[in-house]
Amino acid sequence: MPTASNEDTSLYYDISGEGIAGETVAFVGDVGYGAWLWGWQQPAVSGPFEALVWDLRGTGRSDAPPGPYDVATLADDLEAVLSDAGARNAHLVGVGLGGLVALEYAHRHSRAETLTLMSTAASGDEFEAPERNLFADPGDEAALRGSLDAAFSPGFRERQPDVVDGIVEWRRDGDAEPDAWRAQAAALESYDGGPLYEITCPAFVMCGEDDPVVSVSAAESLAAELPKGELAAFEGRHLFFVERSRPVNDRLQGFLEEHADLEL
Repeated sequence: MPTASNEDTSLYYDISGEGIAGETVAFVGDVGYGAWLWGWQQPAVSGPFEALVWDLRGTGRSDAPPGPYDVATLADDLEAVLSDAGARNAHLVGVGLGGLVALEYAHRHSRAETLTLMSTAASGDEFEAPERNLFADPGDEAALRGSLDAAFSPGFRERQPDVVDGIVEWRRDGDAEPDAWRAQAAALESYDGGPLYEITCPAFVMCGEDDPVVSVSAAESLAAELPKGELAAFEGRHLFFVERSRPVNDRLQGFLEEHADLEL
């Protein structure tokens, strides 16, 4: 079980794929969600890329020190994971809080080759009520199901009841407990990053057209303020990349291959 350490905090991560020419894609999860969140994207990039998924502090198999947390510490956690994994550079894919961590990482550390920012705004105050929209106690199945309203469209939940059942089960087993969830949420809500014009690596902003947590206009502003930002909107809500995994993966793979040194 690979683990990295940032001071006294142990951080679990998992790697799949051989990777060509040292190219690593590192996935950074949203507030409270376990690593199951990347089950639709990690396999899609694994192979030509080394695909790395890790549990943020407070989640899954990583330690859960008392909060509140801050995004700078989470970015330093990511640096510890990438260093332990031997990644010489990394294409960062983050959602929500994970998108903020990717932005902060690009400010603080040197390994970021590209950023893919899903359901992300430029600062924490642009996220609409994440606790009301996303939080659920892993021990409360009814709350877990209810919290999926903001994550997925009604049509997806009606068409894919087995997938929804699986997600509820994964959330029960892998999501952050309430105290750790609120510690992560504090990091999100307090984040006000440095000037976006300083982030000069290519950045791909993706958003859900009906996301109640991060509006399309907030995603548009983020893409416009990044010097090499581009935007794509997809049908769906906050976790549109699960609901629309095939077109999202096609765009993600194209973006990564465009900016990676691969012999495909």
